[in-house]
Amino acid sequence: MSQISEAEAVVMDVLWRSHPLGADDVVAALAERDWAEPTIKTLLNRLLTKGAISASRDGRRYLYSPVLQRQAWVAEQSSGMLDKLFDGRVAPLVAHFSQRGALSPQDIAELKALIEGLDHG
Repeated sequence: MSQISEAEAVVMDVLWRSHPLGADDVVAALAERDWAEPTIKTLLNRLLTKGAISASRDGRRYLYSPVLQRQAWVAEQSSGMLDKLFDGRVAPLVAHFSQRGALSPQDIAELKALIEGLDHG
């Protein structure tokens, strides 16, 4: 599957939250973005071409649903980021956020619980 652009990912997020949706529903869901309707329809067509979504006919309109699962996309994106920025290692990523004060006490607790689970699992 071809790479999904940032704008296409926004459209995918709408479809991941609720589907199937018509183009008008997607346009309405993205109203706060102030994107023109033709722009959103172009993004839907690009996603169709890439095989990230499917379309089924419903009378005079098409209903769109995701083919690409959110979990698969997130895994691909996070793996790519780790490879590009941190040589595929997680520890430098966590250190990066820690050094910038971007980890909340809740984040730290969750990380500790994950590590504890790895040690005992």
